Amino acid sequence: MPRYALKIEYDGAPFAGWQRQTDHPSVQGAIESALARLEPGPHRIQGAGRTDAGVHALAQVAHCDTSRDWGAYRLSEALNYHLKPLPVAITAAAEVAEDWHARFSATERRYLFRLLARRAPATHEAGRVWQVKSPLDLDAMRAGAAHLIGHHDFTTFRSTICQANSPVKTLDDITIETAPGLNGPEIHFRLRARSFLHNQVRSIVGTLERVGTGHWQPEDVKHALAARDRAACGPVCPPQGLYLSGVSYHDDPFS
Repeated sequence: MPRYALKIEYDGAPFAGWQRQTDHPSVQGAIESALARLEPGPHRIQGAGRTDAGVHALAQVAHCDTSRDWGAYRLSEALNYHLKPLPVAITAAAEVAEDWHARFSATERRYLFRLLARRAPATHEAGRVWQVKSPLDLDAMRAGAAHLIGHHDFTTFRSTICQANSPVKTLDDITIETAPGLNGPEIHFRLRARSFLHNQVRSIVGTLERVGTGHWQPEDVKHALAARDRAACGPVCPPQGLYLSGVSYHDDPFS
């Protein structure tokens, strides 16, 4: 059975998340339904990571097995046809080895969080950014973020329903920069790690926003991390500004 890697872009607003669910629409379920239109029968795809309800993706990666050799381009075109009108697109496909795995073969995952700091309501980007009304101190947020980079117990910054075996993760990098947006300048948080805990990115960004407004000092982030206590975390920011922006592999199947 040929195995294909799929690079996937989606707007998370209409979905209850990536993972297949019985009673709610999911991105995984939408793609599996499209596959069933090509090859009747049950299909199961494996994603590189699970995104929550309302979270978007610029480059999620999944793999699927098919009973016939479609060819990568033909498969992506056929899936995109059957995914319409849902806001999901296969932007690239590639045939991979039968033991290649979208999740377990991944070496890095990258997230982008878009924040719009202005008082007037967002119009064109509503539902795609997190809007806050106060100006934010980027240098203070960078100083706070520096305490989180490296190998740590991130109990403070993970959901109480996180199913990971351990709260210990290595956060490789956090960058915080301004970027142009349709509704004005945005603040972009970019985070890199081999893997993330449930709600880790949203917990970190929500905490750093408190630093940016001056309600927290940068050193408070260090104390929150050391507490290893969910109650020490700042507020968890909403999902609409979060994007899975990329997944890396030793041998990139799409290169």
